[in-house]
Amino acid sequence: MREKKRLSNYKNINWKVSRAEKIDAPNETFDYYTISFGLRNTKNLNSSISEAYRVLKKGGRFFCLEFSKIQNQNLDFIYKQYSKLIPLIGKLVVGKSTPYEYLIQSIDEFVNQEELLGILKKKKFYNASYKNLSGGIVSLHTGWKI
Repeated sequence: MREKKRLSNYKNINWKVSRAEKIDAPNETFDYYTISFGLRNTKNLNSSISEAYRVLKKGGRFFCLEFSKIQNQNLDFIYKQYSKLIPLIGKLVVGKSTPYEYLIQSIDEFVNQEELLGILKKKKFYNASYKNLSGGIVSLHTGWKI
């Protein structure tokens, strides 16, 4: 929550933490909706995106930073080999490999960039797009409610 402390002087910022599938807020409450590395962990992706749309004001913007599918075959091969080491490193560092096994599994099972973009468009986000970062290891999806 370093951002929260850094932005504490701005009195017009209200922070809200809530379950993505059922946000405790009235319709059209927020100017921005952000989620980072969490959308793939929601129980219902479609419900989560519908909720994001519901709570955004007209003119509000959706941002999602999430693990994605690597488009380059060579980088994908290297990343998959590295991913096999993550649970082992977790076991050595924190004594548990299970959370890191889940991390790798959740990344593998999550939709790809184009599929997530399609869901955003289906849920009425305007000018929805994405940008791959780090060769597609992660991507940033955005869209507007108009």
